[in-house]
Order: sequence, then structure tokens, then C-alpha cells
Amino acid sequence: MSTSKDAGATDAEAVRNALANLPAIPELGGWTAKDRIAGLDVSKGHVVLALEASPEHAEALEQVRDAIETAIGEMPGVTSAQVILTAEKPAEPPPRAPRIGQHPTGGKIELPGVAQVIAVASGKGGVGKSTTTANLAMAMAAKGLKVGILDADIYGPSVPTLFGCADAKPTMSPANKMLPVERHGIKLISIGFLLPQDTPVIWRGPMVAGAIEQLFRDVDWGSLDVLLIDLPPGTGDAQLTMAQKAPLSGAVIVSTPQDLALIDAKRALLMFRKVDVPVYGIVENMSYYECPNCGHREHIFSHGGAEVAARDFETPFLGAVPLTLAIRESSDAGTPIVASQPESPQAKAYAKIADAVLYGVAP
Repeated sequence: MSTSKDAGATDAEAVRNALANLPAIPELGGWTAKDRIAGLDVSKGHVVLALEASPEHAEALEQVRDAIETAIGEMPGVTSAQVILTAEKPAEPPPRAPRIGQHPTGGKIELPGVAQVIAVASGKGGVGKSTTTANLAMAMAAKGLKVGILDADIYGPSVPTLFGCADAKPTMSPANKMLPVERHGIKLISIGFLLPQDTPVIWRGPMVAGAIEQLFRDVDWGSLDVLLIDLPPGTGDAQLTMAQKAPLSGAVIVSTPQDLALIDAKRALLMFRKVDVPVYGIVENMSYYECPNCGHREHIFSHGGAEVAARDFETPFLGAVPLTLAIRESSDAGTPIVASQPESPQAKAYAKIADAVLYGVAP
């Protein structure tokens, strides 16, 4: 492992150019390190490079690995460089660090130990925002991250049902803060844990805003890589409170492809932009229905509208999730489909979206 303290900036293209300038390796037929890149990730000055070499060439490449690490480590802005050798087949994608960093603190509620806070929002109800939040949390946890969900939908909390823990109650810490309920490895807080299940919340806007702020301030989350905020639909008091007071790193917009949902999704996107919260992109939920018998796809709510909206607003399209019975059944059973059927196409769709949210990569 090579390290450097040079303060500057670098990117993947700069690393590739640096590798191209290294001398050719005679033992490997004259190719340079750039010719054998199987994977490259640059995140906050940390460079992870995977080089492919057949078994007969691995020993020769091992002898020059230190020189390659040193060359990368001396680049401006690089704080560490690691070269991984692979044999015969391309390596798995090199490890990435979540794009943590845009974590505002001035005038915001402090969340010690929480690295990144991401809002999951929709302009319209019924588009599957809470289900998307639950499955994104499971997909992120499957990557080894410590994840929590704050259910900020005061009027219609869904997280307790989605995780099969509607009767659970948070305990209290010695510092008199609530300790989250934990299910499937995810830490959870919801107003649904604090009120009887069938009790309606009949509060005006300021009370809702105060309750959301209290859920932030009075919870001991411990150490988390990502805290997802399941926002209620719309652009009212709850959303504005969260956007202005929570230390949001970014927001994800969920919509169905139909025009009515997209109109409201665009309003939600513009709200975040007006309060200077980065929008990580748009998810198209219920994108299509695929017959489990013949494979025919039916676009029940139209198709592709979210991708068009993302392009119009110059924000990433994070991916599409199909409309399937399996997602509904898993949600009703209290085990998100990423946990109950991790190898299913639906779970893999959520995993790709999680990658796009965490690492800013195309789905």
C-alpha cells in the first residue's frame, strides 16, 4: 500500500494516463499496466486498481506491483493506492467507498456517528416510496454497510409493517435517548412504534414538524454508514423541515411512469434543489409488469417517463423496478424482497439502484 499527503485532486482518467506513461513490461509481452486494467475506483483520494494477469504472468507482475503503487501514490491528491492482481478472469469490481462527504452541519440537527443521511421522497402517495426505502436499506446492508431508517411519514408510517415489527417498542439508553428497533440488520425508528397501531395522527403542520425533529434529536443511532429518511409524499411542512434541518447528504426521488406521478415527482425534485440538497436521481417504480409464465411485459402505468424526466432535469436515472406480486407479498409479510429473495430479478434491481445512489455509478 502506497500513501501520499499531496493535497490536490485526481480522477480515474488521470490514473489511467499515469499508468500509460509507465515503462512496458518485457516479461508480459511489452504491454503496460494500463493494458490490463480489470477494475479501477477513485474515491476521495483512495485508489484501488485491479490488474488482470494470466497465471504464467502473475509472478512478473507481482515484481512490479510496488512500483505501480508508488507511481499512483505520488500523484497529486492521492492519499493511498492499492494494486490487486487477478488471474485468468477479470476481478470482481474493486471495493468502493460510499460518496460520503456532502454532510452539512451548520444550523443542522447533529447526528454523531451517522456518516450519510439520504432522503427518499415522492411528490405523490402510492408510488412505492416506503417499499423502495426498505429494499434500498437491505441492499446497502448486503454490501456490508451499517444502515438505519427514520420513518418520517407521521400520518402513514409504513416501516413497522414492512419490517414485520409493528408491535415493537424502542428502549431507552442511559442518556435517556431512544434506541432504534432492529430488524433484518437495519435500525428503525417510526412514530408507528410509539402509538397504538390503529390510532390516527390528527396533528397540524407545526406538530408534525416538531415530531419529526424530535425523532431526529432524541434517538441514539450509534454508528451508521447510511441513514435513510422515508419522507411522506408531497412538499409540505414535513418535507421542508427535513430539508432545512436534517443534515441531508442528498435525496432520491421515487415515481411511477404515469404523468400524474411524474408531475408531483418533479415538484419534489425542485423543492430539494431550492433548499440546496443534492438530488441523487430518480427511481421508476412499477415500471412494467412481466408475466411469470410467458415473460411478456405490459406497461400498465406507461413506461420510461421517469427516465425522460431525469434527462429533462439533468439528474441521474437510478433504475427501474417492476410491478410484481412478489414485492407486495414480501412487504406484507414483513421481510423486504431483497432479504427474502436476494437472487430474484427484483432484488437485483434494487441492488443496482443502491449502487447508483451510494457510488454515483450508472445502473
